[in-house]
Amino acid sequence: MWTVGITGSIATGKSTLLEAFAKVGVPVFSADAAVAELYAHEAVAAVDQLFPGVARDGSVDRQELGRRLADDPSGFARLEALVHPLVRQKIARFVADMAQKGHAVAAIEVPLLFESGFDYGFDAIAVTHVDDATQRQRILARPGMSVEKMESLVARQMPQAEKKKRATYLFDTSRPRAEIDHMVAELVEGIKAHGERP
Repeated sequence: MWTVGITGSIATGKSTLLEAFAKVGVPVFSADAAVAELYAHEAVAAVDQLFPGVARDGSVDRQELGRRLADDPSGFARLEALVHPLVRQKIARFVADMAQKGHAVAAIEVPLLFESGFDYGFDAIAVTHVDDATQRQRILARPGMSVEKMESLVARQMPQAEKKKRATYLFDTSRPRAEIDHMVAELVEGIKAHGERP
C-alpha cells in the first residue's frame, strides 16, 4: 500500500486536499481529528494534569487550552510530548488496518509532519501551499484570531518554502477546488496503475 503524508503550513488547505483524496475512494486519516478525539476521551485527564482546569464537562476546552499556550508558549513542548505519541499510535493502527483491507493508497494528514522530526515512513509527501497574502487572509478570518496569535502560530512552523523543498507532490490550494480534485484523481490513478510514484 502506498502511503501519502499530507502536510503544509497553517491555512494552506490541508483539509481540502484530504477531502480530494477521500472523494476518489482513498481512505484518509486526519491527525487534527485524532487530537480532537483524544481531547474528548482518553487524553483528557493527562492534559488537565499538565494544564489544571482546562477540562470541562469531561473534555478538554480547546479555547482555554489555546489561551494558556498563548500566555506560556513553553507549554507546547509538554503538550506535544504527551499527545504526539498517542496520535502516532492511531496512525500506525490506521495504516495497518487499511493495508490489511487491501487498499492501494492511503492518505494521512499530519500538520506538524516536518516540525515533529518523527519519521512516519510515508512513501510520499504531499505539501499544500498558498502565497503569503492568501495564507494571512485565511488565518485572520478564523474565529478568535488576532495578528499576535497568527504571528505566534506561523513562527512555530517551518517556512512554506522549506516544506515545498521536501515535497514529493505540491498542491497550490488557491487554485479552484475542481482543479485540485482532478489533480488528486490523476495522481491516485497513476499510483494504482504503477504501484509507485507516477
